[in-house]
Amino acid sequence: MSSVVTNPITPPFTRETATLKVRAAEDAWNTRDPERVSLAYSIDSRWRNRSEFINGRVEIIAFLTRKWARELDYRLVKELWAFSDSRIAVRFAYESHDAAGQWFRSYGNENWEFGEDGLMHRRYASINDLPIDESERLFHWTDGRRPEGHPGLSELGL
Repeated sequence: MSSVVTNPITPPFTRETATLKVRAAEDAWNTRDPERVSLAYSIDSRWRNRSEFINGRVEIIAFLTRKWARELDYRLVKELWAFSDSRIAVRFAYESHDAAGQWFRSYGNENWEFGEDGLMHRRYASINDLPIDESERLFHWTDGRRPEGHPGLSELGL
């Protein structure tokens, strides 16, 4: 299934469109481009990310800039968990390392709520970090989009 979409994906969601929305989000986050990623969110989008509360695109860009300055060689995989007309629940894992070279696998769940325009108005993320050895990494691809043949979370047993 391709995640290339010429028209915005808007609610109400079907399994197919929710899956496409999740892959589009994964692809955007794997660019590690805060301004590009922020365009998927409404101007007044509200987030809870761990214990941080973020309001609007300007704060989203600042948050993502800080995040990817700390989380080096970031690789993310998302998977659809559930959906309704205007909401999507996602589980995800990402791998990154800090400036000292310690690798982490971060596991989490997100709840998303979209407006009629297809932009995300609400994002609630709960995330846990697990230190791992570099030899335990599972997400191996060059920068950018996860390749089509790379296994997802379920296939990796995550």
